[in-house]
Amino acid sequence: MAKFTGKKGKKLAGFSTASMGDIVFILLFFFMVTTTMRESEVKVRTDVPKASEVAKLDRKDLTVYINIGPPIASEQARYGTDTRIQLNDSFKTVDDIRNFIAAFREGLDEKDRPYMTTALKIDKETKMGVVSDVKEELRRCQALKIMYNALKSE
Repeated sequence: MAKFTGKKGKKLAGFSTASMGDIVFILLFFFMVTTTMRESEVKVRTDVPKASEVAKLDRKDLTVYINIGPPIASEQARYGTDTRIQLNDSFKTVDDIRNFIAAFREGLDEKDRPYMTTALKIDKETKMGVVSDVKEELRRCQALKIMYNALKSE
């Protein structure tokens, strides 16, 4: 039977770090591309209350947010203190909700459209008439999956 002998005294090949910079750059580029930033600036007063029930969203990218409340202090000189509806980064009226929902829905894949959720973030002091008008407009444009966040005013 043959005897296996190792070659003693032979050194292992060195580890090349020449491509290490390329790998780090590719990872950095990947994380920069896949990271999402906040999409819109909130321009209405919000003070999130303690939650009594929590529902976790499976996919936040399928959620459209509508903020309802008085403008923040820096915007009150321009818009007053009345309740406003914020869609993305600007104040809109109830009539603009239909186009806003339609544009968001068009940006989704066909298979994801039934899972679209509308999150209403509403200030505690907001009149129920404004909320009813928004809900009615959401019914007209078939955005029936709605989540509510009641927000305390400052």
